[in-house]
This record gives sequence, C-alpha cells and structure tokens, in this order.
Amino acid sequence: MFAIAPTPRVRPSPYFEATVAAGAESFTVYNHMLMPTGYGDREAEYRRLIEGVAQWDVAVERQVEVTGPDAARLLQRLVPRDLAGLEPGRGLYVPLCDHEGRLLNDPVLLKLAEDRWWLSIADSDVLLWARAVAAERGLDVAVAEPDVSPMAVQGPRAEEVVAALCGEWVRGLRRFRFREAEVEGVPLVVARSGWSGQGGFELYLRDGAMGGRLWDLVARAGAPHGIGPGYPDPCERVESGLLSWGTDTDRATNPFEVGLDRYVDLDMPHEAIGLPALRRIHAEGPRRHRLGLLLDGEGPSDPLPRRLALRRDGRPVGEMSARVRSPRLGRTIGLALVSRECRPGDAVEVAGPDGGTRAVLRALPFL
Repeated sequence: MFAIAPTPRVRPSPYFEATVAAGAESFTVYNHMLMPTGYGDREAEYRRLIEGVAQWDVAVERQVEVTGPDAARLLQRLVPRDLAGLEPGRGLYVPLCDHEGRLLNDPVLLKLAEDRWWLSIADSDVLLWARAVAAERGLDVAVAEPDVSPMAVQGPRAEEVVAALCGEWVRGLRRFRFREAEVEGVPLVVARSGWSGQGGFELYLRDGAMGGRLWDLVARAGAPHGIGPGYPDPCERVESGLLSWGTDTDRATNPFEVGLDRYVDLDMPHEAIGLPALRRIHAEGPRRHRLGLLLDGEGPSDPLPRRLALRRDGRPVGEMSARVRSPRLGRTIGLALVSRECRPGDAVEVAGPDGGTRAVLRALPFL
C-alpha cells in the first residue's frame, strides 16, 4: 500500500473534500494536483461509465489561458493545426510539438473570444512553454493558469444528467462545442467533451470556492440516473484506444506515430513550431506506430505500471505502455508503440519480471 506524502507542491482540487466524502480511497499526482483513482469498487465504477453515468473530479486537467491582442498569434505559433476561421465557442483537439516535431502535449484548445483562449492540458508544464514562446516572440499576451477546474460527466446517460442540470440546450452542443452558463449561482463553461469513449460533458468550474456545491448539484441531478463517482477509467480507455500523453508516448514520439495525423495541417500558411520537422517526418514516414495487444493469460506480473519491452523473433520492436483485464472482451489487452515493420496479427513477446508473455498485435480500438 502506497501513500502520498502531503506537501504544498501538490494541491488538492476544489472537489477534494467531496470526493473523500464520496469514498475516494486512492489518488495520483497529475499536473501537481491530486486526482482520485478509485472509490473502493472498481467493477461498479467501470460499469457506471459503460452502462450509465459517472461523475469525475478532473480538476487536474488544468487550463493555460492566453489573453491579449496577440493571443491568436501565439496559439497559431504553438499549434501545427490551422486555426483560421475558428469561432468562439468551439474547441479543437490539437498536438503541441517542439521544434523537432516531438509531441509535448495533446490538449483541447478552447476559443472563448478572439483575445481569450484556453489550452486544456494533459500532464506537463505547458504554462512554462507558452510563456517562453510568447516572450521570445515579443507577443502582447498574458499567459496564466486561471481559476478553472473541470468536472467530467461521462457515460451513455451523461446527456440526461447535464440537461437536467443546465437545461435542454445542452442536447444541441456538438462535440468540442461549449457554452458559458450559470447553475444556481455556479459559473461554468459547459463542453461536450471528455476522456472516454462513452461520450459526455465537461463542466469547467470558474470559481474554485464552489467545488463542493457543484459536486452536490451534479450528484443531485444524476441521482435518478444512478450517477456515482468515478475517474478516467484505465480499462475503458485501453478498450477505446484513447491516447494517454506521457503514458503511451516517450520523449521522442511524434504525432504521426500515435494516430494524430489528421490534427496536423502540413500545408497551412503559418509556420507553427515543429511544422518543418513534421513535414520532413511525414515525407520520410514515421518509424513507429501504435497498436493494441491481445495477451495470453493475465500478462506479466509487475507491481508498478511501467513500459515493458516487446520482442519479435528475439529482436526488440517496441514497448507495451498499458495492460488491463477487459471485462467486455474477457481477456487481457494492452497498448503498444512498435516498429512500423510490425503489423496487426504479428506475434510478439512482452518482457516482464517473471519472464516473457506471448501476445498478438491488433488494430485499435478494441471496442
């Protein structure tokens, strides 16, 4: 049993007390904050997401806010996706790359106004990167972390819950669209988005002091639909083939290796950071690609999650980044970043502390 030692460097979320009251038993550290990773019944938490509706504290999904006259110029410099014509109220899934085309993060970009944007980030210090680029370019912007803390409502019945909470208008929101709202005095941005394959919404709380109140309001609206607490479920995300930056990627990964090709606009007229390198990588062809794994038995036993080497005919060909037991498939599955020479159907061996485990590569998603 591991415990997280308290320190001012690791912040609780605005929903922390509510999640503890709801039975949170374990936490991880993400973006220098605590995120619940279990409430004592993983099967029930998984089933709620797959069959009903789950309420997640994902305040760790921090926002990098860019405001000012040059806000759009900075975002276009950071993102190798053409932002021309993007209207306020729309979001985009975007890769963030360094000058060599290596993936630094895969945030959702939200445009609130011409001079106000949010990057809703995965686990890395994008705030520092954005500030450095803005300063080097001499842009007239402010880059900060606002008081904004997302809560996710995910699952097949998520729309019913959010409509009961916010109004029938939410049914008209398309994916990655959002709208500002207020519910019983709680200020929100309501977006159809979330890190699951089941669909749902993210409620961006704009006043951290109201975290407990928003948690209770969502729980009350969801009670008729069997809502309960959960978290970004590792099993469902592997079944759905969702990318986890920092877990499924390493320091050399580029967007083409992990299926983000359609989010890179190679021919756009702007020179985003990394775009020349991405053009070269695309022309040469990426050296690796992301596939699934069907593993024999339970897979290698390992007390800590870590990448494990993959071999084919005794030669290293890549790494497995995640492994779960899938209730819907009734077997152990995983995710891998492997050489392009490997194809779905190929047999590989997963190295582990207890020896090798046989596996077969397959295309994603599993479900």
